[in-house]
Amino acid sequence: MMSARAIFGGIQRRAFSVSARNLSKVTVLGATGGIGQPLSLLLKLNPRVTELSLYDIRGAPGVAADVSHINTKSTVKGYGPSATGLADALKGSDIVLIPAGVPRKPGMSRDDLFNTNASIVRDLSKACAETCPNANILIISNPVNSTVPICAEVFKAQGVYNPKRLFGVTTLDVVRASRFVSELKGTDPKDEKITVVGGHSGVTIVPLFSQSGHPDLTSNADLVKRVQFGGDEVVQAKDGAGSATLSMAMAGARMAESLLRAAQGEAGVVEPTFVDSPLYKDQGIDFFASKVELGPNGVEKIHPIGEVDSIEAGLLEACLTDLKKNISKGVAFVASNPPK
Repeated sequence: MMSARAIFGGIQRRAFSVSARNLSKVTVLGATGGIGQPLSLLLKLNPRVTELSLYDIRGAPGVAADVSHINTKSTVKGYGPSATGLADALKGSDIVLIPAGVPRKPGMSRDDLFNTNASIVRDLSKACAETCPNANILIISNPVNSTVPICAEVFKAQGVYNPKRLFGVTTLDVVRASRFVSELKGTDPKDEKITVVGGHSGVTIVPLFSQSGHPDLTSNADLVKRVQFGGDEVVQAKDGAGSATLSMAMAGARMAESLLRAAQGEAGVVEPTFVDSPLYKDQGIDFFASKVELGPNGVEKIHPIGEVDSIEAGLLEACLTDLKKNISKGVAFVASNPPK
């Protein structure tokens, strides 16, 4: 797993000159939660972020005051639910990360979170569509397989949907896979480039070990299951006190960093992410996570899945069945519960 220092290119060891074109405002919606606070910390450490905007229904000014004391150049401001608080937080944003919502508890699936988090993502998406329609929107709130389609439907209703600017953050699945394989193989996790495709819950998470130098691992059912249900380990270990917040914050910060690198001119930036994808549209599946090359305008190129072995083909089949249902659930929610 990459450290925060590695993610941000050794920010303690080198200076970063910011030109006018590199000014970047990043906003976190849900900044005081279990993911929001460490995510805000990591973004404050990122020298590519010049303005950090933190919003939540309570406590955001306090979190902003806290992280603002960190001696990096970015400015930080917190916003609450005043008449203009959300709009002020979003105005001029280049990237918006949405970790807002309730966490999982023992015995809960991501789908159990749907009714509460669906409404939150719908309303925050509407605010983004109205205030910063050209920002890159990074959805962290679970269930991502459904909340990303919710955001898309809201943007469509507002007439501002750009499929190149909407991302479901699935980076944690890749981070977990590389760590779990390194533990098994006794290798350095930074050297384990594990391809993970599909969605972001249970059987929709499909690790492609055959493409990652470990064809022997495709038949390791326990490892596959651990990658697919790694979040359950954390939920159970925290014993009702939360879910995977710290590792998810790292994953969200890494995805934001990759988008900033691409926006600032770096070529060849590739991240796994859940996007509006052509790969399985012929099967009625409009969103899919795969390797995506990023550019100044968001999605630059969606990479094909490539060759898979027979076991992985079976995993993909199970993935697509569930994923289609998850996506439809999000679309149906907005149809029945349009934003006000």
